[in-house]
Amino acid sequence: MTFRKTYILKLYVAGNTPNSMRALKTLRDILESEFRGVYALKVIDVLKNPQLAEEDKILATPTLAKILPPPVRRIIGDLSDRDRVLIGLDLLYEELTEDFKLDIDDLEAGGVPSPPETS
Repeated sequence: MTFRKTYILKLYVAGNTPNSMRALKTLRDILESEFRGVYALKVIDVLKNPQLAEEDKILATPTLAKILPPPVRRIIGDLSDRDRVLIGLDLLYEELTEDFKLDIDDLEAGGVPSPPETS
């Protein structure tokens, strides 16, 4: 049986600004396509709950905080760079590591890549 990580995320926004709404939409798209069923997202409006932003030392919005799995990571901005978000959530890193492992396995099996042909 394979266990997947569960992601606990907090998105700090400042009201309904365009950047906040774009960050929320982008994040929801990413979570539904990449993390379906293995995440919990709490959206915190720092205008309504400034004490929460202060407690978590949030200095800019929108800010995405990945609480679990460790380590805690923060991504500041509208989250429009999908790869940056995935790296921040440790998903793209795992995929890159798996690809790298496959390449190493091929090399260890004797499958040495040929140099490119020159004319």
